[in-house]
Formats: sequence, C-alpha cells, structure tokens
Amino acid sequence: MKETQLLKGVLEGCVLAIIKEQQVYGYELVQMMRNYGFTNIVGGTIYPLMQKLEKQGLIKITELPSPDGPNRKYFFITPEGEQQLKDFKEHWSSLVVKVDRILEKDGE
Repeated sequence: MKETQLLKGVLEGCVLAIIKEQQVYGYELVQMMRNYGFTNIVGGTIYPLMQKLEKQGLIKITELPSPDGPNRKYFFITPEGEQQLKDFKEHWSSLVVKVDRILEKDGE
C-alpha cells in the first residue's frame, strides 16, 4: 500500500495540529509537512484540504501583510477545529493500539 493512501485519512489531523501551534500560510505549511518527513506533500494536496477545512468551519483564513511582498493568506484554527483535533487524537490513539496489536502478532 502506498503512503499516500494511508495519509489521506490522517492529513487533516496533522494539518490541524500544526495550525494549532502557530498561524501559517500555505507554502509554509507545505514546507513544515516536508520537514516532518512528508516529502511527497505538495500545494496541490494542501490547498484543497484547507478550503475544505474552512468550509467546515475548522479553520479561518485571514490575509496579513508579508515582509517579502504581497499579503499572504494565513490559517488559524477555530474552536470547532480544536475540538475536531481533540477527537482526531483520541481516534488516532485508539487506532494505533489496535493496529499495533495486530502487527505484533504478525511477528515481522
């Protein structure tokens, strides 16, 4: 199974976690994901996700001045986004325990 197939289910939670820690703009978010080891992440993956999260009310987007040129669209987490992240963490922890149990039985 390719990493991209596994990532689809967890990308939203990872992005919300990053945005909770600090306001970021799109390119910066892509670079942060790459720094965490998600080297295949591109803007074409992140930007549609950000639009989806905004429509769901989980993040808000605000244009702020950039020291390097035109204004940038920064992403901020909303209270609803924080609740979604909390729920994601709980589900993720539970899933990891279950998958680890299965993989440990495999013995490889």
